[in-house]
Amino acid sequence: MSAVDSPEQTNGDAPDRRREQRGWTWYDWANSVFPTSVATVFLSGYLTAVASEAAKADTARNGADACADGALRSCDITAFGLAFPAGSLWGYLLSIATVVQVLVLPVMGAIADRTQNKRRMLGAFAFTGSAATAALALVDGTNWTLGVLLFVLGNICYGSSVVVYYAFLPEIATPDERDAVSARGWAFGYLGGGIALGVQLVLFLSHDAIGLTQGEAVRAAFVLSGLWWAGFTLVPLSRLRRHQAPHGSESGASVITAGFAELRRTARSARMFPLTLAFLATYLIYTDGISTVANVSAQYGRDELKLDETVLITTILIVQFVAFFGGVLHGIGARRWGAKRTIQVSLLVWIVVLVAAYFVQAGQQLQFYGLAAGIGIVLGGTNALSRSIFSQMIPPGREAQYFSLYEVGERSTSWLGPLVFAGVGQATGSFRLAIVSLVIFFVVGFVLMIFVPVRRAISESGNPVPAKV
Repeated sequence: MSAVDSPEQTNGDAPDRRREQRGWTWYDWANSVFPTSVATVFLSGYLTAVASEAAKADTARNGADACADGALRSCDITAFGLAFPAGSLWGYLLSIATVVQVLVLPVMGAIADRTQNKRRMLGAFAFTGSAATAALALVDGTNWTLGVLLFVLGNICYGSSVVVYYAFLPEIATPDERDAVSARGWAFGYLGGGIALGVQLVLFLSHDAIGLTQGEAVRAAFVLSGLWWAGFTLVPLSRLRRHQAPHGSESGASVITAGFAELRRTARSARMFPLTLAFLATYLIYTDGISTVANVSAQYGRDELKLDETVLITTILIVQFVAFFGGVLHGIGARRWGAKRTIQVSLLVWIVVLVAAYFVQAGQQLQFYGLAAGIGIVLGGTNALSRSIFSQMIPPGREAQYFSLYEVGERSTSWLGPLVFAGVGQATGSFRLAIVSLVIFFVVGFVLMIFVPVRRAISESGNPVPAKV
């Protein structure tokens, strides 16, 4: 077995591994600001407001009555000859950005494996994405199209950098170290995202006191997010190194062509590892439930429980900081009982949390905070150990490509949970029934996980089996 094919020969000795592992976890800290502060908290409302101003300006310019503030949904904006309500922009943008990622990420993964320039690619994606994030501060007035372009670029770079980042895990950690390293990185990411968001929320909530408008405070948050992402990326770039020789000698445009060829080979060979695909399918089911809960919890609190925005913002911070401890606990659980059993316990906790959400009383913010703490305990750890298990099942030398399938699969199936939530809510007229309906994703994931032979899947992929799985 060559050095390229043998994961044992690429991990390095213990001191070097520890140094790389410590540096690697900092990228979780660095990149978490994009999905948390930018995508979840600040950009959706800000970009919608800018688009609404554009819609009102277009309406007035065309001689019609200006849109009233309470009727912004009827104010249309136009793109590529299509008119749609300004209030729908964010939903359409998320869909478009996801489709673009689905097309781009597998090719980026194939190129990363082909060239083995993972460190350089990680830096290029991170710095370009952080620059696009900071440049969102230029979005003002009515230029919502600039915001769309910058977000799509930032989202591509974020997803591509995550694929390359995940691909380092099998190279810097032995099979027995991987669960702890992955859980520590995920926990560290939530802590970093929470601290960054906390600073930005202080700036946002006190904007009057420091002489800023609300819009200026949001744009300052975009700049801080970009600087945070770029600055902390320097830590992993200073620690990570190349572990494998390039799989090809192409350069320039031929790298892209060779990347497509590599991707085709991987797609054909993936059928030789049905157990790896079985775990991936199981993961995609329960992670859809996880992402849906995270995305609709604010709507549930606002529309069903009648909680104000201050409570919802506080809830986001609770989830971020509790998720740090949850990630650490999942690492301890994996060390004692194995990653598979710990994930199964985590899925049971998810079921309990969703059932409890059904009984939270309207206006009871302490109950909602308790729910947020329950979500935080399992939010990061479930995904962290899933990342670790999947890294054990990847054929050596194909890390980035398989992790691109992992990321693409997650994005491609992320529509089902919101569809169930919205459909049940519409059919029953109750978000309580809608939120508890998401239990199905965790029940199915738990049952399927029972039948995934993790130890055999790792062995059949050509990797050594850790003591605890």
